[in-house]
Amino acid sequence: MAKHLFILNDPPYGTERSYNALRLAISLAKVEGGQVRVFLMGDAAACAKSGQKVPQGYYNAGDMLGMVARRNAEVAVCGTCMDARGIAEGELVAGALRGTLAQLTEWTVWADKVLVF
Repeated sequence: MAKHLFILNDPPYGTERSYNALRLAISLAKVEGGQVRVFLMGDAAACAKSGQKVPQGYYNAGDMLGMVARRNAEVAVCGTCMDARGIAEGELVAGALRGTLAQLTEWTVWADKVLVF
């Protein structure tokens, strides 16, 4: 089956790009035999911040990212982007880890398909 890498750049709220990427990542993570990896860069690093409070009935990017991770997908957040936004590794949702550009390079080579949002 296919190996999918998602690279997200947009913030969790204000646009729907990260939301739609996470919807697709969740769906693909359910496909038997497929593999999914998600790398968050730039403002998308905030998607991985735990404890997000959103209005009733509104999607929660952190919860969605957790759904991806619970389906055995790997999730990494650009460490430089985390530092620039004051996000500590201990503030990340369960299953998300601090990542590097070297890791993103390795994941890109690994992937059959790279989807950039």
